Amino acid sequence: MSSDSLECGVLKGIVRNYFSQNIVAAAREVEQLGAEDALSLLLDQPPHIAAKVIGHLPPVFAAELVALAEPERISNILSLAGSESCASIFLTLTPDRRARMLESLTPELKGQIQELITFPEGSAGRLMRTDYKAFLPEVTVDEVTKSLRTDTGKQTPPANVYVIDSERLLLGVVSMRDLVTANADSRLKDLMKSNILSVEAFDDLHKALNILAGRGFTSLPVVDFQGRLLGVVRATGLLEDAEATAHEDIQKLFGVSKDERAFSTLWFSLKKRLPWLHINLGTAFMAAGVVALFEETIAKITILAIYLPVVAGQGGNAGAQSLAVVMRGLVMREIPESSHRRLILKECAIGIINGAVVGLVTAMIAWMWQGNPFLGLVIGLAMIVNLAVAGLAGAAIPIVMKKFGLDPAQSSNIILTTVTDIVGFFAFLGIAVIFEKQLLS
Repeated sequence: MSSDSLECGVLKGIVRNYFSQNIVAAAREVEQLGAEDALSLLLDQPPHIAAKVIGHLPPVFAAELVALAEPERISNILSLAGSESCASIFLTLTPDRRARMLESLTPELKGQIQELITFPEGSAGRLMRTDYKAFLPEVTVDEVTKSLRTDTGKQTPPANVYVIDSERLLLGVVSMRDLVTANADSRLKDLMKSNILSVEAFDDLHKALNILAGRGFTSLPVVDFQGRLLGVVRATGLLEDAEATAHEDIQKLFGVSKDERAFSTLWFSLKKRLPWLHINLGTAFMAAGVVALFEETIAKITILAIYLPVVAGQGGNAGAQSLAVVMRGLVMREIPESSHRRLILKECAIGIINGAVVGLVTAMIAWMWQGNPFLGLVIGLAMIVNLAVAGLAGAAIPIVMKKFGLDPAQSSNIILTTVTDIVGFFAFLGIAVIFEKQLLS
């Protein structure tokens, strides 16, 4: 059959299946063509039809078509396909091709795709590979083996093939051993193991390592939050990255650049460390300035100095809890923009409740220790104020930084510590001024 007649037949199939709402079957017909014929056929269709078809193609095949096309010709189709379909396709493109394709899209779609394909450091999505093989459950063993033979892009055959539905939801896995020993006309749905373990793209790599180590697997499928197959992670890649990440994390804990090594030059080490030391010094002087405002009060009531680090420390810890929860939510894409206000108010409410409980306990300790109930009242009220502000700041700081295009991980903790120290000192000493006579009696 000639390419022209084949194209004509497939075109009729696409139109017929489209109007009968069976676009999945149309996509399967397109997949049987070579990449050049399939691309030519798609570009000849109305963009809204081509977008539906390309959205149901396997991402690896769709990426092959996108890589062949001129960015200006394919960009309109991709815009109609939606950001999620585009993200799956773009993940399989080379970095250079991906960058060129992104530049041809609208700024809004470009931003949406970049958000979806930029997985955080140390996540399964950042380490996954997209050179997997996946088929529909009705596909026969013969069709799979033919596809594997013609897949010249792989240097070695895969250990497993995955079974997905028309929406790319992961249904099961078939090992290469089961595949080569099965009858040619057997269907994958009859061979697959459906109780398959997987990790989400945003899961920490340690979760993937634990699964692989506990069961002796060599690879693990990676899915999105809806269970759609995105790629696979290999055990060797996970081990190499885990070792490198562990070394970097140790350095980050102590404010040292991940690029610094034991025998880095003296100038390089100073250049990486001194800026952060100066920033911390500046914030420390800001907090000290607040204490200086109440120098006379502290001189009269020296017992207040004992409780200053207690108030500031509790505020810092409470704020760090809120910050950690919100930072994780932002990284995991769990916090839609419409929910920012509600999340900040929730964290503030948690801070008020925690402040009341912790403040009551602290007040009782201060009262019994110093024998003055008003000292307990002052520190209890200060604790409520500081923990409420800590919860508010811990949630608001990373959200505001992200909204302005800044990296929340870079300096959120420094800003938070400054806020909780200043508010804690000011609230405690300010309330102490109000009750000065009672504290002196």
